[in-house]
Amino acid sequence: MKYLSSGYGKRFIGKKEWQLWVFIIPAIIYFLIFNYGPMYGILIAFKNYSITRGIMDSPWVGLQYFERFVKSPMFWKLIRNTLVLSFYQLIVTFPFPVMLALFLNHMRNQSAVKAVQTITYAPHFISLVVMTGMLFLFLSPSTGIINVILNKFGFDSIYFMGEASWYRHIFVFTHVWQHTGYNAIIFLAALTAVDPSHYEAATLDGATVWQKIRYIDLPAINPTLVTMLLLQVGKMMNVDTQKALLMQTPTNLEVSEIIGTYVYKIGLINAQFSYSTAINLFQTVINLIILLIVNRVSRRLTGESLW
Repeated sequence: MKYLSSGYGKRFIGKKEWQLWVFIIPAIIYFLIFNYGPMYGILIAFKNYSITRGIMDSPWVGLQYFERFVKSPMFWKLIRNTLVLSFYQLIVTFPFPVMLALFLNHMRNQSAVKAVQTITYAPHFISLVVMTGMLFLFLSPSTGIINVILNKFGFDSIYFMGEASWYRHIFVFTHVWQHTGYNAIIFLAALTAVDPSHYEAATLDGATVWQKIRYIDLPAINPTLVTMLLLQVGKMMNVDTQKALLMQTPTNLEVSEIIGTYVYKIGLINAQFSYSTAINLFQTVINLIILLIVNRVSRRLTGESLW
């Protein structure tokens, strides 16, 4: 039996509430098939997997592939590149949706609000492949519009997509441009729960917009802020592999080679399935440890947590 929490206490979901099961069961089936079912495949991280012999008949090797990865010369480079890129992205990208939501919440011109929402939401629906192709075109050292403008002002062309020093900045700030509007939706939804009378009382007391944001908006969305931050920190090791791979060039490998791109090359290109699975499982375990730590710290410091 399961139960629901409500303002009247905890109420069990029994056979009489069959309508609730109708809504819940499809979600349960989805997660069982696409999330929990594939976990069976992590067994090959502990086996010398052979396609012809199958998962169960392949011989066990224990932690051999985990030891191989930890002792690999690529280990610290991959860990450093992944954490630096992920931490940089978290620090830069997390505040922008919050600021946009607060800005839209205090705009009085509804036509302007709709225009800003449309402009900021639209990039989210651009294909990542198309977006990366646009980057290579706009940042081309010979014909890219950015370098054409730089040349007009007497500056030398910059090979943005080839220089390692530019890779992380381009990666992070294109994410800001593409996803800030869409990610702001959840904070806008949280702000709709604020009682309008609070704003009216604050206005009568002479509060400025910044004071309303500080004393009304931020406390109202604090649980949402903490939850979203914890979810972001919980996938600290999971940088967008597809984007990292599409933006990768031979000249920026020094900073662009992360765990995700390395797993792709080892697993799918070199067909080292057991080794790549072990690396991916190692990444998942580190994510879980980080999530457990920050969730506990958040619960002690703010009283908010995922569980």
